[in-house]
Amino acid sequence: MTKRARERSSRGRRTESSRVRRTEGVPARHPQRGRRVPRAGAVRARLRRGFAAKQAGNAARVLGISTTRRAAVLAIVICALAFTLAVPLRTYLSQRAEIKVQEQHQAELQAEVAQLEARKAALSDPAEVEAEARRRLRYVMPGETPYLVQLPEDSPQSPQQGGQQKPGPSQAWYQQLWSSLSG
Repeated sequence: MTKRARERSSRGRRTESSRVRRTEGVPARHPQRGRRVPRAGAVRARLRRGFAAKQAGNAARVLGISTTRRAAVLAIVICALAFTLAVPLRTYLSQRAEIKVQEQHQAELQAEVAQLEARKAALSDPAEVEAEARRRLRYVMPGETPYLVQLPEDSPQSPQQGGQQKPGPSQAWYQQLWSSLSG
């Protein structure tokens, strides 16, 4: 070691001679403070904490990374896990939503099937079939006289009303276009 390196390393250390110099004729910094005697349990706890801190410090030294680097590595690992789980989670949630829609559609179809079954049961009665034929197809039984009532809004338009419409254009379409553009 060089002389300078020895001086640097000894700067923070107190030697026996420096302790003696301080105590000779110099009043104590805090005379009111006395030395406390620690309890046995406190000593053991402090030793355990010191041992755990030494182990953590030794682990950091062995791995060769600082606390900041460890935090960065932990953040990268957490981000990688988040990205790894994001796609399957999104797929799971979209499939759950799709399943809910399909279940609603299935419930609607089951209700429609029940309604159609009820209609089928009603149409198995011959009287119901006859009533439907009269109503929808306007069938009549032999010997019956059908009457058809036409209301005024059902009558076709008379030729007079058709004559009131605007007559068609007297010019060809291209002539109308040219006249509208020119002026």
